[in-house]
Amino acid sequence: MTALTKYARLEATALWRAKPDDQRREVVVSIGDATLVIIDMKNQPLAHWSLAAVERANPGQRPAIFHPDGDPGETVELPETEAEMIEAIETLRKAIEKSRPRPGRLRWVGMITSLLVVASLVLFWLPDALQDHTLKVVPKVKRNAIGIALLKRIERVSGPVCTDPEGRAALALLATRLGAGAVVILPNMTRDSLHVPGDMILLNRSVVEDFEEPDVAAGYIVAEQTRRDASDPLRDLLEVVGLRENFRLLTTGNVAPAALDDYAEHLMTVAVVDPDTANLVARFDKAALRSTPYAYARDITGETTLVLIEGDPMNGKLTEPLMSDANWLRLQKICGG
Repeated sequence: MTALTKYARLEATALWRAKPDDQRREVVVSIGDATLVIIDMKNQPLAHWSLAAVERANPGQRPAIFHPDGDPGETVELPETEAEMIEAIETLRKAIEKSRPRPGRLRWVGMITSLLVVASLVLFWLPDALQDHTLKVVPKVKRNAIGIALLKRIERVSGPVCTDPEGRAALALLATRLGAGAVVILPNMTRDSLHVPGDMILLNRSVVEDFEEPDVAAGYIVAEQTRRDASDPLRDLLEVVGLRENFRLLTTGNVAPAALDDYAEHLMTVAVVDPDTANLVARFDKAALRSTPYAYARDITGETTLVLIEGDPMNGKLTEPLMSDANWLRLQKICGG
């Protein structure tokens, strides 16, 4: 300790007594190796006080009175003339006090650190972990129910699902041919297509009524399948509705109606993100479906969909018709047109 070295040879005359009733004796006080050494005038040691345990009985007053911690009856009284020794003892006491561990401070630091760790887990790890767990345990029947609930909300804007019996039968054949799950057509949807949890794909009536061949409608279905392959529809919902609804779904099996309303609005207004082109072409190939009709339906010039046109997996191949002409006509009339 630098301060201890500085005062190593400092001595002072003082008055010492071992007990309150004892006669005070003149002694010499010196600073030893982390101790306050008290010797009599014959150079005989009387006491050694640990500097770490020296207390002052009268802070700020002179003469200065010191005693060992826990024993106020034994005292050393330093007169005002020994100001250098008084200052030395005070300096060493403060230095030792600063070097002592602070359990309270460490406790607060530990507590704050723990809170920061917990907060980090809540902010960064818990949402993903909770979401992953929810996706594993939510059954297909609940996914289907969520998809139907979203469809009901979208119908408020788009109008009810088109239900012509013959058209629905033709649509079911097309969905089966593409392995698409449930496909429904809505009369006035704000998007050409979208998908919801429960393996359900929604198409706007324009994709069947405005084109001369079913390959276009099939292309929109395949595009939604590609988007669905890239990201679980239920995960997409949970990311939008937030941690609270994730927890609600996990614990009660339900999503709040207001959250479903918000997500339905999100689906109808969010910008359409094109699926990865390579994956989309692979999907067309798997379905043995031409991608060119869909590409020109998306862009009549073909400029922005050139990859789908040039990379059409069915180029130069003979393909079976997706459906009979009669069924295609029935599908085009599914909304009563």
